[in-house]
This record gives sequence, structure tokens and C-alpha cells, in this order.
Amino acid sequence: MPEPADDKPGLWTTLVRYASLVRLSHTIFGLPFTLAAGVLAHRASLHAGLGDGVGMTWLKLAWIVLAFTGARTTAMGFNRIVDRKIDAANPRTASRELPAGQISLGAAWALTIVAAAVFVGAAAALGTVALAFTPVCLLIICGYSLFKRFSWAAHLILGAALALGPAGAWVAVTGGLEGFLIPGVMMVAVGTWVAGFDVIYSLQDHEYDTQVGLHSIPVAFGVRGALWVSGVLHLLTASALVALQLLAGLGVAHLVGLIAVIAILAYEHWIVRPHDLSRINKAFFDLNGWISIAYFVAMIVDVLVVPLLG
Repeated sequence: MPEPADDKPGLWTTLVRYASLVRLSHTIFGLPFTLAAGVLAHRASLHAGLGDGVGMTWLKLAWIVLAFTGARTTAMGFNRIVDRKIDAANPRTASRELPAGQISLGAAWALTIVAAAVFVGAAAALGTVALAFTPVCLLIICGYSLFKRFSWAAHLILGAALALGPAGAWVAVTGGLEGFLIPGVMMVAVGTWVAGFDVIYSLQDHEYDTQVGLHSIPVAFGVRGALWVSGVLHLLTASALVALQLLAGLGVAHLVGLIAVIAILAYEHWIVRPHDLSRINKAFFDLNGWISIAYFVAMIVDVLVVPLLG
């Protein structure tokens, strides 16, 4: 049975619950790659004359962060709403805010709708091209939540949803799709990376999903097969980052970051094995957070810092 909601939770408690509902801390996974694409777009704008030739500004940066956060909050809010009955029946997720009665369904809808409005408003501030793509983006990021009901490809849709970030940053900075091969390759890297670690994360619900008829790669291919699929996806991630290194003419700093990403991914697959799934949370939360931070730092150093020193 859900716990009764507090009569009058304090402001801080309420904010913490909302942040937990949409897993605000998980923004660290996708935002750094989005900003890394923005750094590349800045370079392209200044040196190739794409868009207005001004590149990234502090105002554009603020709008990009706001748009990304709004889109991600929308996606997570919608996911929690449509999955609330599934979460309530699953022992692992029954304590989440909606099934536990800590946040009302109406409040969750309000947060999701406001977040969607913030996303659309921020996209509008970034230009007509960015605004034009918002309906497609909303369809993808919200549609992911429904896929587990009929297809094991839900992991791939989640990857596609997060992969929209680099595309959005490129359009925001350059004003259009010119030179889109560069962010396109980064989208492949982000999409396969996210899908790969989501497969690992979903191993926690393998037995439950099988019992209730939900779809996932672990359900379709078993634990061992799922780990193989995740490994292949992450090989594609590494390949895409190598391709980006060559296509974008990046230097040693990016190469170091690339090697660090590959090393962390390899370690992630080393610690999660078919007979030992006890370190899934470490693989999901800690290691993937380090991947996004390490890569963003490497891109900043390579594109912005090294030219200044040279």
C-alpha cells in the first residue's frame, strides 16, 4: 500500500522529491555531451562561418542548458506518470515518489507540462530551426516510455532521445543543419552509449519484466545475451568517437579523453558479469558519470584551451 502523503511537507522536502522524481542528478549523463557538441559548433561557427559567425555566447549557453533540462525533465516526468502502476507493483521501484504517494499525480503532470513549456520556450529563444524540431523531440523523448510495453527496442529509443542533445546544441549555435556530419557522429556515440548502459541497468528487472510481460533486451536475449548486446553497442560508441576524432580534426587532448572513455567502458563490462550483477549501480551511476565528465573536459581542453596556449 502506498504511504500517505505528508500533510504539509516543507519547501525543501518538496523540492527534493520533485528532483528525485525526475532524477535531476542524472542530467550529468547527457548534458556534458550536449555541451561538447556546442563547443564543436562554436569552433565551426568561428572558423567555418556557420550561422552568425559569433559562435557560442553566454546567453546561448544558458538557453541550451535550460532547453536540455526542460526536455529531460519532461521525459522523466512522463515516464514516471505512465509507469506509476508498473513501478508500484515492482518491489525495486515501489518506493518511488508517485507509487509511494509522496507526490500527487496532478503535481507530476503539472511539473511535466511546465518542463515541456520551458523546453519549447528555450528552443524558440535559440531560433526558428530549433523551435521547428521541438514536436519531433517531444514525441521521441516521451515515446520511449511506452516502448517497453511492446518492444525490446526501448533501450535504443532512450539512446535516440539522449542523442538529440548534441543535435540540438549544434543547431542552437550554428542556426541550422550545415556541417551536421560532426554532431551526427556524436549522436551515434551518445545513442549507443546510453542504450548500452541502459541494457545493463535493466538487468535488475529481468525477472520482474519477464513475469509481467514487459519487453527489454534482457527479457528477449537473457542476461548473457544482454551483456553481449551492451558490449556491441559500446564498441559502436568507441568507433563513433574515433571517427569523430578524425572527421573533426581533433587533437591529443580529445584523444586522451577518448581513451579514458573506452577504458571506463571496458571496466564497466568487466565488473558486471552474468554470474555477478551486484555492481550494476556502480557501473550505471558512477562510471557513466565519469565518462561524460571526462569527455567534456577533454573537448574543452582540445578545442578551447590548447589553441590559446599555442
